Amino acid sequence: MPEKQNNISELALELGLAMSEMKSRLRQKIQTIVNEYDPDLSFELIEILGLLTRNNGINQQEIGNKVSKDKSSITYLINSLVKRDLVERIADKNDRRNKQIFLTPKGKEIVETVYPWALDLYKKAVDNIEEEEIIKALLLVKKMTANLEESGSKYDTL
Repeated sequence: MPEKQNNISELALELGLAMSEMKSRLRQKIQTIVNEYDPDLSFELIEILGLLTRNNGINQQEIGNKVSKDKSSITYLINSLVKRDLVERIADKNDRRNKQIFLTPKGKEIVETVYPWALDLYKKAVDNIEEEEIIKALLLVKKMTANLEESGSKYDTL
């Protein structure tokens, strides 16, 4: 049984590495396309704009969690977006210390321009892959992520 567990762990490791490599390739290709449109827009800025398209009004902490960036990096990125008039910070009605981040019309315009390019790349990535396979993979990754979130072990301190 321990050998089977090691095989599953090794497969999970390979899956993680493959997902990381795919994200890296997509990131490079998206950045290349975006550079032609606006050389000052980084992948990280586009990633935050895209996230806000799906979750407009979330706070900086939530953005940081979703894009796996620390608080100071997110503050820097949000400041850059605010300076370019792509997002705005608005005090939360319930807690004025908490700032919600919203896309501005200019930010929405950039997303509407860049998003189809990103979708084309994702379409290329899933060429010859059945929708059912993608759904199963998505569910698998979400389940693995949930397992990590709820694990209560000595490894949580690493």
